[in-house]
Amino acid sequence: MMTVGALAGLVDGAVFGDATREIRGVADLTSAGPSDITFLANAKYASKVATTRAGAVIVVQRLDASPCAQVVCANPYLAMQTIAQHLNPAPTYSAGAEPGAFVHPDARLHPTAVVRVGAVVDAFAVIGERTVIEPLAFVGRGAKVGADCLLHPGAKVMSRCEVGDRVIIQPNGVVGSDGFGYAPDAAGKRHKIPQVGIVVLEDDVEIGANSTIDRATFGVTRVGKGTKIDNLVQIGHNVVTGSDCVIVSQSGVAGSTTLGDRVVMGAQTGITGHVTVASDVTLAARAAAAGRIAAAGIYGGIPAIPHTKWVKSMAVVAMLPELRKRVRELERKVTGKFSSAEGVDGDSSDSNRS
Repeated sequence: MMTVGALAGLVDGAVFGDATREIRGVADLTSAGPSDITFLANAKYASKVATTRAGAVIVVQRLDASPCAQVVCANPYLAMQTIAQHLNPAPTYSAGAEPGAFVHPDARLHPTAVVRVGAVVDAFAVIGERTVIEPLAFVGRGAKVGADCLLHPGAKVMSRCEVGDRVIIQPNGVVGSDGFGYAPDAAGKRHKIPQVGIVVLEDDVEIGANSTIDRATFGVTRVGKGTKIDNLVQIGHNVVTGSDCVIVSQSGVAGSTTLGDRVVMGAQTGITGHVTVASDVTLAARAAAAGRIAAAGIYGGIPAIPHTKWVKSMAVVAMLPELRKRVRELERKVTGKFSSAEGVDGDSSDSNRS
């Protein structure tokens, strides 16, 4: 619990109203109660402020009418994140390995690290300061996990892979699964190619639940610092991402592809293998990049093209039935009959006309 004034101090905010009100939690404008602080980050929800029951609201500029205290700051959304962290601190555990955890005698566990019940740390693995390995998580032989990391239940860092500082791996995320590589023989039988490379997650990366990062065939699959990967994402072998990329749920990056910095992939997007995507590219949801994207910008469609062109193309697609009808009418006027393509789609309404 903290006062509105104390919370405002965390985010360099100015308080208008009761700075002494005590706040216990963070909630949205609709569900917040008197002991909650809420926020307004999108102007279209401004009307909800007048009816909120919150004890305080975070805003970018002071509102004329508000039923509660206001914390005015430059970035309400970021301020909400900071305040939420302070009001909801991570649970703490006694340092060391809990009963029921297995830490190999040849592993190196920092005295401040935590390995919880059912977790396994294999031989020659290294676990950094204050890192927490949750129940049933696994750190493989020779793997390295940095400081202040959190491996949620079922998370796996496979052998020899390297994880930087402040990395979060959500439940059942897998770092270092085998890359998908097979060599076919003359009869078409596929023979597994040993995947002898590793994965490196740089600092401040987050890997979502049930996402997989394949180890390199040779060398390194690398996820750049600050990159955030959502749930159910597949990163293929030898992929390299730049820093601060965002890859949203059900997306996939095929092997040996390189992403620049701050690339954003919307939900269900895909990038084919062995291509390069420039920094500051955004792929709209369900877009697919089938080749190199050399310039920053927003892209959509299959194959991905600049978003403005894609929007125009979709507008034309919506008009195709009418355009088809007009073409038929013009053909009839010019030739006195329809083209041989008429009726291919099963449209019998016009096929018997002559």
